[in-house]
Amino acid sequence: MTQTKAARAGTSGEAWAEPKPTALLVLADGTVLEGFGFGATGHAVGEVCFNTAMTGYEEILTDPSYAGQIITFTFPHIGNVGTNEDDIETVNMAATPGARGVILHSAITAPSNYRATRNLNDWLKARGIIGLAGIDTRALTALIRVHGMPNAVIAHAPNGKFDLAALKKEAKEWPGLVGMDLVPMVTSGQRFTWDETPWSWDKGYARQTNPEFHVVAVDYGIKRNILRLLAGSGCKVTVVPAKTSAEDIMALKPDGVFLSNGPGDPAATGEYAVPVIKKLIDSGTPTFGICLGHQMLGIAVGGKTVKMHQGHHGANHPVKDLTTGKVEITSMNHGFAVDKETLPKNIEQTHVSLFDGSNCGIALKDKPVFSVQYHPEASPGPRDSHYLFARFVEMMRQAKRKIA
Repeated sequence: MTQTKAARAGTSGEAWAEPKPTALLVLADGTVLEGFGFGATGHAVGEVCFNTAMTGYEEILTDPSYAGQIITFTFPHIGNVGTNEDDIETVNMAATPGARGVILHSAITAPSNYRATRNLNDWLKARGIIGLAGIDTRALTALIRVHGMPNAVIAHAPNGKFDLAALKKEAKEWPGLVGMDLVPMVTSGQRFTWDETPWSWDKGYARQTNPEFHVVAVDYGIKRNILRLLAGSGCKVTVVPAKTSAEDIMALKPDGVFLSNGPGDPAATGEYAVPVIKKLIDSGTPTFGICLGHQMLGIAVGGKTVKMHQGHHGANHPVKDLTTGKVEITSMNHGFAVDKETLPKNIEQTHVSLFDGSNCGIALKDKPVFSVQYHPEASPGPRDSHYLFARFVEMMRQAKRKIA
Protein backbone atom coordinates (compact mmCIF):
# COMPACT_ATOMS: atom_id res chain seq x y z
CA MET A 1 0.00 0.00 0.00
CA THR A 2 1.34 3.44 -0.91
CA GLN A 3 1.75 6.14 1.69
CA THR A 4 -1.19 8.09 0.23
CA LYS A 5 -3.47 5.08 0.37
CA ALA A 6 -2.33 4.27 3.86
CA ALA A 7 -3.15 7.78 4.98
CA ARG A 8 -6.63 7.35 3.53
CA ALA A 9 -7.24 3.88 4.87
CA GLY A 10 -10.07 3.28 7.32
CA THR A 11 -10.09 0.89 10.27
CA SER A 12 -10.83 -1.98 7.90
CA GLY A 13 -7.63 -1.32 5.97
CA GLU A 14 -9.56 -0.35 2.84
CA ALA A 15 -8.89 3.00 1.18
CA TRP A 16 -11.65 5.62 0.94
CA ALA A 17 -12.14 7.99 -1.95
CA GLU A 18 -12.37 11.76 -1.83
CA PRO A 19 -15.92 12.95 -2.66
CA LYS A 20 -16.18 14.07 -6.26
CA PRO A 21 -16.88 17.80 -6.82
CA THR A 22 -20.24 18.46 -8.43
CA ALA A 23 -19.87 22.24 -8.80
CA LEU A 24 -17.14 24.67 -9.86
CA LEU A 25 -16.42 28.36 -9.77
CA VAL A 26 -14.09 29.17 -12.66
CA LEU A 27 -12.55 32.65 -12.48
CA ALA A 28 -11.50 34.67 -15.52
CA ASP A 29 -7.82 34.25 -14.58
CA GLY A 30 -8.18 30.45 -14.78
CA THR A 31 -8.49 29.79 -11.03
CA VAL A 32 -10.88 26.90 -10.30
CA LEU A 33 -12.67 26.44 -6.96
CA GLU A 34 -14.31 23.06 -6.41
CA GLY A 35 -17.33 22.32 -4.26
CA PHE A 36 -20.70 20.66 -4.19
CA GLY A 37 -23.67 21.78 -6.22
CA PHE A 38 -27.25 22.56 -5.28
CA GLY A 39 -30.13 24.39 -6.89
CA ALA A 40 -30.30 24.43 -10.68
CA THR A 41 -27.90 22.50 -12.90
CA GLY A 42 -25.93 23.90 -15.83
CA HIS A 43 -23.67 26.94 -15.83
CA ALA A 44 -23.93 30.72 -15.74
CA VAL A 45 -21.46 33.57 -16.17
CA GLY A 46 -21.37 36.75 -14.11
CA GLU A 47 -19.47 39.02 -11.74
CA VAL A 48 -18.70 37.58 -8.29
CA CYS A 49 -19.47 39.83 -5.32
CA PHE A 50 -19.82 39.18 -1.60
CA ASN A 51 -22.74 40.09 0.65
CA THR A 52 -22.26 40.57 4.40
CA ALA A 53 -25.92 40.33 5.46
CA MET A 54 -26.67 37.65 8.06
CA THR A 55 -30.37 37.40 7.23
CA GLY A 56 -32.69 38.00 4.30
CA TYR A 57 -31.12 35.72 1.71
CA GLU A 58 -34.41 35.26 -0.12
CA GLU A 59 -34.87 39.01 -0.51
CA ILE A 60 -31.25 39.34 -1.67
CA LEU A 61 -31.54 36.55 -4.24
CA THR A 62 -34.71 38.07 -5.71
CA ASP A 63 -33.41 41.65 -5.85
CA PRO A 64 -33.29 42.50 -9.59
CA SER A 65 -30.24 44.70 -8.91
CA TYR A 66 -28.19 41.48 -8.71
CA ALA A 67 -28.81 40.60 -12.36
CA GLY A 68 -25.49 39.61 -13.91
CA GLN A 69 -23.90 38.75 -10.56
CA ILE A 70 -22.95 35.67 -8.54
CA ILE A 71 -23.41 36.25 -4.81
CA THR A 72 -21.02 34.93 -2.17
CA PHE A 73 -22.55 35.03 1.31
CA THR A 74 -20.02 35.73 4.04
CA PHE A 75 -22.41 34.39 6.69
CA PRO A 76 -21.83 30.60 6.72
CA HIS A 77 -25.36 29.32 7.40
CA ILE A 78 -27.74 30.18 4.58
CA GLY A 79 -31.04 28.41 3.97
CA ASN A 80 -31.81 27.37 7.54
CA VAL A 81 -35.13 29.25 7.64
CA GLY A 82 -36.27 28.06 4.22
CA THR A 83 -38.24 30.22 1.79
CA ASN A 84 -41.79 31.53 1.45
CA GLU A 85 -43.91 33.53 -0.96
CA ASP A 86 -44.00 36.70 1.18
CA ASP A 87 -40.30 37.56 1.11
CA ILE A 88 -39.79 37.74 -2.67
CA GLU A 89 -38.64 41.16 -3.89
CA THR A 90 -38.98 40.66 -7.65
CA VAL A 91 -41.93 42.55 -9.11
CA ASN A 92 -41.72 41.26 -12.68
CA MET A 93 -41.98 37.51 -12.08
CA ALA A 94 -41.56 36.82 -15.81
CA ALA A 95 -38.13 38.46 -15.81
CA THR A 96 -34.75 36.77 -15.51
CA PRO A 97 -34.02 35.97 -11.82
CA GLY A 98 -31.83 38.52 -10.08
CA ALA A 99 -28.70 36.59 -9.13
CA ARG A 100 -27.13 34.17 -11.62
CA GLY A 101 -25.58 32.05 -8.92
CA VAL A 102 -25.02 31.71 -5.17
CA ILE A 103 -21.96 30.54 -3.22
CA LEU A 104 -22.18 29.24 0.36
CA HIS A 105 -19.73 27.92 2.93
CA SER A 106 -22.02 25.26 4.43
CA ALA A 107 -24.52 22.91 2.85
CA ILE A 108 -28.19 23.89 3.07
CA THR A 109 -29.96 22.37 6.08
CA ALA A 110 -33.64 21.53 6.48
CA PRO A 111 -35.70 24.69 7.11
CA SER A 112 -36.63 25.51 10.68
CA ASN A 113 -39.13 28.38 10.67
CA TYR A 114 -42.91 28.56 10.95
CA ARG A 115 -43.11 30.76 7.84
CA ALA A 116 -41.15 28.35 5.63
CA THR A 117 -43.04 26.70 2.77
CA ARG A 118 -40.10 25.40 0.74
CA ASN A 119 -36.50 24.26 1.09
CA LEU A 120 -34.00 26.76 -0.34
CA ASN A 121 -32.53 24.07 -2.59
CA ASP A 122 -35.89 23.35 -4.23
CA TRP A 123 -36.66 27.08 -4.46
CA LEU A 124 -33.37 27.73 -6.28
CA LYS A 125 -34.07 24.91 -8.72
CA ALA A 126 -37.46 26.38 -9.53
CA ARG A 127 -35.92 29.82 -10.16
CA GLY A 128 -33.01 28.50 -12.24
CA ILE A 129 -30.29 29.72 -9.85
CA ILE A 130 -27.11 27.62 -9.61
CA GLY A 131 -25.54 27.01 -6.20
CA LEU A 132 -22.07 26.03 -4.98
CA ALA A 133 -21.27 25.05 -1.38
CA GLY A 134 -18.30 23.66 0.51
CA ILE A 135 -15.65 26.26 -0.30
CA ASP A 136 -13.83 28.72 1.95
CA THR A 137 -15.98 31.80 1.44
CA ARG A 138 -13.66 33.81 3.71
CA ALA A 139 -10.79 33.20 1.30
CA LEU A 140 -12.96 34.12 -1.69
CA THR A 141 -14.08 37.30 0.06
CA ALA A 142 -10.46 38.21 0.81
CA LEU A 143 -9.59 37.65 -2.85
CA ILE A 144 -12.35 40.05 -3.91
CA ARG A 145 -11.25 42.67 -1.38
CA VAL A 146 -7.69 42.56 -2.73
CA HIS A 147 -8.22 42.06 -6.45
CA GLY A 148 -11.77 43.33 -7.03
CA MET A 149 -14.90 41.56 -8.21
CA PRO A 150 -13.87 38.91 -10.76
CA ASN A 151 -15.80 37.65 -13.75
CA ALA A 152 -16.47 33.94 -13.42
CA VAL A 153 -18.57 30.96 -14.44
CA ILE A 154 -20.46 28.95 -11.84
CA ALA A 155 -21.29 25.40 -12.94
CA HIS A 156 -23.24 22.51 -11.41
CA ALA A 157 -23.22 18.97 -12.81
CA PRO A 158 -24.45 16.16 -10.50
CA ASN A 159 -22.20 13.65 -12.32
CA GLY A 160 -19.14 15.82 -11.72
CA LYS A 161 -18.25 16.05 -15.43
CA PHE A 162 -17.26 19.49 -16.73
CA ASP A 163 -15.74 20.87 -19.91
CA LEU A 164 -13.17 22.86 -17.99
CA ALA A 165 -11.54 24.38 -21.07
CA ALA A 166 -14.89 25.74 -22.29
CA LEU A 167 -15.76 27.13 -18.85
CA LYS A 168 -12.40 28.92 -18.58
CA LYS A 169 -12.85 30.37 -22.05
CA GLU A 170 -16.35 31.65 -21.23
CA ALA A 171 -15.20 33.25 -17.97
CA LYS A 172 -12.22 34.91 -19.66
CA GLU A 173 -14.20 36.27 -22.60
CA TRP A 174 -17.23 37.61 -20.71
CA PRO A 175 -16.95 41.42 -21.01
CA GLY A 176 -18.12 42.30 -17.50
CA LEU A 177 -20.69 44.79 -16.25
CA VAL A 178 -18.99 47.99 -17.44
CA GLY A 179 -20.96 49.22 -20.44
CA MET A 180 -23.70 46.63 -19.90
CA ASP A 181 -27.38 47.66 -19.81
CA LEU A 182 -29.22 44.91 -17.90
CA VAL A 183 -32.41 46.83 -17.19
CA PRO A 184 -34.34 45.35 -20.17
CA MET A 185 -33.95 41.94 -18.49
CA VAL A 186 -35.77 43.01 -15.32
CA THR A 187 -38.11 45.94 -16.04
CA SER A 188 -41.86 45.45 -16.26
CA GLY A 189 -43.32 45.04 -19.72
CA GLN A 190 -46.33 47.26 -19.14
CA ARG A 191 -47.78 49.87 -16.82
CA PHE A 192 -49.60 48.78 -13.66
CA THR A 193 -50.77 50.17 -10.32
CA TRP A 194 -49.61 49.11 -6.85
CA ASP A 195 -51.48 49.43 -3.54
CA GLU A 196 -49.93 46.74 -1.29
CA THR A 197 -48.57 48.15 1.98
CA PRO A 198 -45.81 46.75 4.27
CA TRP A 199 -46.02 43.41 6.03
CA SER A 200 -47.01 43.33 9.69
CA TRP A 201 -46.68 40.53 12.22
CA ASP A 202 -49.32 37.80 11.87
CA LYS A 203 -51.35 40.00 9.52
CA GLY A 204 -49.32 39.95 6.34
CA TYR A 205 -49.78 42.70 3.76
CA ALA A 206 -52.62 45.24 3.63
CA ARG A 207 -53.92 47.62 0.95
CA GLN A 208 -53.81 51.40 0.56
CA THR A 209 -57.43 52.48 0.15
CA ASN A 210 -57.22 56.24 0.73
CA PRO A 211 -54.09 57.62 -0.96
CA GLU A 212 -53.17 61.30 -0.60
CA PHE A 213 -50.62 61.40 -3.44
CA HIS A 214 -50.02 59.86 -6.83
CA VAL A 215 -46.47 58.65 -7.51
CA VAL A 216 -45.20 57.36 -10.85
CA ALA A 217 -42.38 54.86 -10.27
CA VAL A 218 -40.00 54.23 -13.18
CA ASP A 219 -39.09 50.54 -13.04
CA TYR A 220 -35.42 49.88 -13.72
CA GLY A 221 -35.67 46.71 -11.62
CA ILE A 222 -37.75 47.91 -8.69
CA LYS A 223 -38.13 45.99 -5.43
CA ARG A 224 -41.50 45.21 -3.91
CA ASN A 225 -40.72 46.75 -0.53
CA ILE A 226 -40.05 50.12 -2.15
CA LEU A 227 -43.54 50.03 -3.62
CA ARG A 228 -45.00 48.87 -0.30
CA LEU A 229 -43.40 51.74 1.60
CA LEU A 230 -44.62 54.26 -0.96
CA ALA A 231 -48.15 52.85 -0.67
CA GLY A 232 -47.85 52.72 3.12
CA SER A 233 -46.86 56.41 3.09
CA GLY A 234 -50.17 57.38 1.53
CA CYS A 235 -49.39 57.03 -2.15
CA LYS A 236 -51.20 55.56 -5.10
CA VAL A 237 -48.35 54.13 -7.18
CA THR A 238 -48.31 53.73 -10.94
CA VAL A 239 -45.34 51.65 -12.14
CA VAL A 240 -44.10 52.28 -15.67
CA PRO A 241 -41.47 50.46 -17.81
CA ALA A 242 -37.90 51.78 -17.91
CA LYS A 243 -38.17 53.32 -21.39
CA THR A 244 -41.35 55.30 -20.73
CA SER A 245 -41.01 58.86 -22.05
CA ALA A 246 -41.12 61.93 -19.84
CA GLU A 247 -44.22 63.08 -21.73
CA ASP A 248 -46.06 59.84 -20.94
CA ILE A 249 -44.99 60.04 -17.29
CA MET A 250 -46.19 63.62 -16.91
CA ALA A 251 -49.44 62.78 -18.72
CA LEU A 252 -50.29 60.63 -15.67
CA LYS A 253 -50.27 63.86 -13.59
CA PRO A 254 -48.06 62.59 -10.77
CA ASP A 255 -47.51 64.44 -7.52
CA GLY A 256 -44.08 62.84 -7.47
CA VAL A 257 -41.79 60.62 -9.54
CA PHE A 258 -39.69 57.77 -8.19
CA LEU A 259 -36.54 56.46 -9.94
CA SER A 260 -35.91 52.86 -8.92
CA ASN A 261 -32.96 50.62 -8.25
CA GLY A 262 -31.71 48.24 -10.93
CA PRO A 263 -28.72 46.31 -12.31
CA GLY A 264 -25.85 47.04 -14.66
CA ASP A 265 -23.85 50.10 -15.65
CA PRO A 266 -25.76 53.37 -15.02
CA ALA A 267 -23.96 55.05 -17.91
CA ALA A 268 -25.25 52.38 -20.30
CA THR A 269 -28.85 52.53 -19.08
CA GLY A 270 -28.50 56.30 -18.95
CA GLU A 271 -28.27 56.44 -22.75
CA TYR A 272 -32.07 56.38 -22.82
CA ALA A 273 -32.94 57.10 -19.16
CA VAL A 274 -30.94 60.29 -18.54
CA PRO A 275 -32.74 62.43 -21.18
CA VAL A 276 -36.04 61.45 -19.55
CA ILE A 277 -34.73 62.26 -16.06
CA LYS A 278 -33.52 65.69 -17.24
CA LYS A 279 -37.03 66.54 -18.48
CA LEU A 280 -38.54 65.37 -15.20
CA ILE A 281 -36.14 67.61 -13.28
CA ASP A 282 -37.00 70.58 -15.50
CA SER A 283 -40.71 69.99 -14.84
CA GLY A 284 -40.20 70.76 -11.15
CA THR A 285 -41.98 67.58 -10.10
CA PRO A 286 -40.76 66.21 -6.73
CA THR A 287 -38.42 63.32 -7.57
CA PHE A 288 -36.81 60.64 -5.40
CA GLY A 289 -34.21 58.11 -6.63
CA ILE A 290 -32.62 55.01 -5.14
CA CYS A 291 -29.47 53.11 -6.21
CA LEU A 292 -29.42 52.96 -10.03
CA GLY A 293 -31.97 55.78 -10.02
CA HIS A 294 -29.56 57.79 -7.84
CA GLN A 295 -26.63 57.09 -10.15
CA MET A 296 -28.51 58.12 -13.29
CA LEU A 297 -29.84 61.23 -11.53
CA GLY A 298 -26.19 62.05 -10.76
CA ILE A 299 -25.38 61.75 -14.47
CA ALA A 300 -28.44 63.81 -15.41
CA VAL A 301 -27.27 66.76 -13.30
CA GLY A 302 -23.76 66.69 -14.76
CA GLY A 303 -21.87 64.16 -12.66
CA LYS A 304 -20.16 60.92 -13.62
CA THR A 305 -20.23 57.37 -12.28
CA VAL A 306 -17.35 55.00 -11.62
CA LYS A 307 -16.98 51.24 -11.21
CA MET A 308 -16.15 50.32 -7.62
CA HIS A 309 -13.35 47.96 -6.61
CA GLN A 310 -15.39 45.56 -4.46
CA GLY A 311 -18.77 47.28 -4.33
CA HIS A 312 -21.04 47.63 -1.33
CA HIS A 313 -23.30 44.65 -0.64
CA GLY A 314 -24.83 43.97 2.76
CA ALA A 315 -27.17 45.13 5.51
CA ASN A 316 -24.67 46.76 7.88
CA HIS A 317 -23.21 49.75 6.04
CA PRO A 318 -22.88 52.98 8.06
CA VAL A 319 -23.93 56.16 6.25
CA LYS A 320 -23.92 59.72 7.59
CA ASP A 321 -26.80 62.05 6.73
CA LEU A 322 -24.94 65.34 6.32
CA THR A 323 -28.18 67.33 6.56
CA THR A 324 -28.87 66.15 10.12
CA GLY A 325 -25.50 64.82 11.32
CA LYS A 326 -27.07 61.47 12.15
CA VAL A 327 -25.51 58.10 11.29
CA GLU A 328 -27.73 55.30 10.01
CA ILE A 329 -27.01 51.64 9.36
CA THR A 330 -28.13 50.85 5.83
CA SER A 331 -28.74 48.11 3.33
CA MET A 332 -26.59 48.40 0.21
CA ASN A 333 -26.21 46.69 -3.14
CA HIS A 334 -24.18 48.48 -5.78
CA GLY A 335 -20.99 48.08 -7.79
CA PHE A 336 -21.03 51.57 -9.32
CA ALA A 337 -21.03 54.93 -7.55
CA VAL A 338 -21.46 58.62 -8.30
CA ASP A 339 -18.07 60.35 -8.35
CA LYS A 340 -18.61 63.19 -5.87
CA GLU A 341 -15.70 65.13 -7.37
CA THR A 342 -17.65 65.55 -10.61
CA LEU A 343 -20.84 66.97 -9.09
CA PRO A 344 -21.64 70.58 -10.10
CA LYS A 345 -22.05 73.41 -7.59
CA ASN A 346 -25.84 73.37 -7.62
CA ILE A 347 -25.80 69.83 -6.19
CA GLU A 348 -25.56 69.20 -2.45
CA GLN A 349 -23.98 65.96 -1.22
CA THR A 350 -26.40 64.81 1.47
CA HIS A 351 -25.09 61.39 2.48
CA VAL A 352 -21.67 59.75 2.62
CA SER A 353 -20.42 56.21 3.32
CA LEU A 354 -18.45 55.93 6.56
CA PHE A 355 -16.71 52.84 5.18
CA ASP A 356 -14.91 54.50 2.28
CA GLY A 357 -16.19 58.07 1.96
CA SER A 358 -18.02 57.39 -1.30
CA ASN A 359 -21.10 59.39 -2.23
CA CYS A 360 -24.38 58.04 -0.90
CA GLY A 361 -26.84 60.85 -1.53
CA ILE A 362 -27.46 64.09 -3.42
CA ALA A 363 -30.06 66.83 -3.59
CA LEU A 364 -30.62 69.68 -6.02
CA LYS A 365 -30.42 73.08 -4.36
CA ASP A 366 -32.98 74.66 -6.68
CA LYS A 367 -35.41 71.79 -7.35
CA PRO A 368 -37.42 69.32 -5.17
CA VAL A 369 -35.20 66.42 -6.26
CA PHE A 370 -33.04 64.07 -4.17
CA SER A 371 -31.66 60.53 -4.20
CA VAL A 372 -29.63 58.03 -2.19
CA GLN A 373 -27.21 55.31 -3.20
CA TYR A 374 -28.34 52.79 -0.60
CA HIS A 375 -31.66 51.00 -0.02
CA PRO A 376 -33.81 52.80 2.57
CA GLU A 377 -36.56 50.22 2.06
CA ALA A 378 -34.12 47.59 3.44
CA SER A 379 -35.61 44.13 2.98
CA PRO A 380 -33.31 42.84 4.21
CA GLY A 381 -31.72 45.23 6.63
CA PRO A 382 -32.37 47.83 9.32
CA ARG A 383 -35.16 50.38 9.09
CA ASP A 384 -33.03 53.41 10.00
CA SER A 385 -33.63 55.02 6.60
CA HIS A 386 -37.41 54.76 6.31
CA TYR A 387 -37.54 58.49 7.09
CA LEU A 388 -36.57 59.18 3.46
CA PHE A 389 -40.02 58.10 2.30
CA ALA A 390 -41.55 60.58 4.77
CA ARG A 391 -39.17 63.22 3.42
CA PHE A 392 -40.41 62.51 -0.13
CA VAL A 393 -44.05 62.70 1.00
CA GLU A 394 -43.44 66.05 2.72
CA MET A 395 -41.79 67.33 -0.46
CA MET A 396 -44.92 66.40 -2.45
CA ARG A 397 -47.15 67.98 0.21
CA GLN A 398 -45.27 71.27 0.02
CA ALA A 399 -45.42 71.23 -3.79
CA LYS A 400 -49.19 70.78 -3.69
CA ARG A 401 -49.53 73.70 -1.25
CA LYS A 402 -47.63 75.97 -3.64
CA ILE A 403 -49.98 75.03 -6.48
CA ALA A 404 -53.02 75.60 -4.28
